[in-house]
Amino acid sequence: MIFGAAPLRDDLAGAILAHGLKAGDRLIAKGAVLDAGTIGALRAAGYQRIVVARLAPDDVPEAAAAARLGACLAGPGLRVAEPVHGRVNVFADAAGLLRLDRDAIIALNALDEAITLGTLADGVPVAAGDMLATLKIIPFAVAATVLDAAAACLGRAPAITLAPFRPLIVGLVLSRLPHLKDAAIRNTIEATRRRVSARGGRLLDPVETPHAVAPIAAAIGRMGAAGADLVLIAGASAVTDRADVAPAAIIAAGGAIERFGMPVDPGNLLCFGRVGTMPAIVLPGCARSPKLNGIDFVLDRVFAGAPIDHRTIAGMGIGGLLKEFAPRPAPRVPRGTAKSPPRIAAVVLAAGRSSRAAPVNKLLAPLPDGRALVAMTVDHALASRADEVIVITGHQADLVQAALAGRAVRFVEVARFGDGMAESLKAGIAALPEDVVAALICLGDMPLVDAAALDRLIAAYDPDEGRAIIVPTHRGRRGNPVLWDRRFFAAIAALEGDAGARHILGRNIELIAEVPMEDDAVLRDFDTKDALAALKDGS
Repeated sequence: MIFGAAPLRDDLAGAILAHGLKAGDRLIAKGAVLDAGTIGALRAAGYQRIVVARLAPDDVPEAAAAARLGACLAGPGLRVAEPVHGRVNVFADAAGLLRLDRDAIIALNALDEAITLGTLADGVPVAAGDMLATLKIIPFAVAATVLDAAAACLGRAPAITLAPFRPLIVGLVLSRLPHLKDAAIRNTIEATRRRVSARGGRLLDPVETPHAVAPIAAAIGRMGAAGADLVLIAGASAVTDRADVAPAAIIAAGGAIERFGMPVDPGNLLCFGRVGTMPAIVLPGCARSPKLNGIDFVLDRVFAGAPIDHRTIAGMGIGGLLKEFAPRPAPRVPRGTAKSPPRIAAVVLAAGRSSRAAPVNKLLAPLPDGRALVAMTVDHALASRADEVIVITGHQADLVQAALAGRAVRFVEVARFGDGMAESLKAGIAALPEDVVAALICLGDMPLVDAAALDRLIAAYDPDEGRAIIVPTHRGRRGNPVLWDRRFFAAIAALEGDAGARHILGRNIELIAEVPMEDDAVLRDFDTKDALAALKDGS
């Protein structure tokens, strides 16, 4: 690849723009492949020299390189997103335990500075939807020989695997002594129930026994007979030795102790054993609290079906200092607690009078499959990765809602829908929950923009990398829908009239990412009688 400044001439067609440049009210983004139109626009804006990258014959463009290596990372329970600007992200499709081939990842990152792979830490629990890894092609292209070597590196063994949490049945035995307060029992049951349910398990009705070997051993046996895959024992007093009451009860039940004590604080006094193949764990006292402690490390592996023994627990000491202290005051969050990934909502604008198609309401126009036009638009939004779909109604609101009956959408009716699109936009923004980080503003009369296109826009969204407004394009023309980061919600809520949010785009061109689309669906709205007729004919 040849990189550097070059005179702005027609022979730069096919070169890659190294830095985003403003040409009038248009931003020609970094990474754009120059053609006659962009060269002309830059020339008209006064540029004489620009910095470009020109690929050698054996160079593989960043998107193709990222897609190939992303495919090498795919596996059960993993979702690899489409490449965006030379980056592919890997997500979990289920809750589970992340496992990494450390040597393979280091080898890949050491192979060539053009290729990087960053991941979460090995052995951490993840929730469905969590991002696990990001692979980035640093330059605009990679030599084919380097790409081949990288693919071979990832092809030897899975670099990233996800061990999904299994729906285990868990028994809880609680022993009692006279001094033990009822509140301690309640807290233990509630904290345990949360830990089990967070990993997809089910807690059997807890059993209370006297704090003695025989009754605890009998309760362990009853839990096994009731179908427990795992038994947890909360002793009335802390375990101080392998021969103490609760460990002795495991042995009396026909089991064995594999490890007493673990190098995780809080959690040092955990005792791990088995009765047959069923793990039997004596909980440390800190397990009465929902805060992160040693039992969470062990439960993650048990629920994921990962091997666990004396050596495994010994290895938990690295990263096992969890205790809060003055120089590092930080709240602890239980491992396995389902995290809330950033939520993106789709807002479908369906409030207009449809005046250009009058007397027909275009949104209610029947399609060959029997659906109303707006129903097709909403169905695509529901099939996308948007977390919520909000439909803004106004004109003939009752008929629009009837056309969407049975769909998992939230309706918001606009009283002043005749005042212009801004009223619909404001209503949509006002309806967004606080945890929504971005909104995909969809036009109800654009039914050909399918779920795959919407997902490409969602995948491109990354405000940390400056991609805060995502705009689809077709052959250089911008279309709809547009995805907006939360930082723009206030500006959208202040709009008036029917101009839409175009001027907000103009003031923030450095935060816009364009996503090219192969077909023209993002440019086609059906707001006239002729357009509706063409849609019904399939043309």
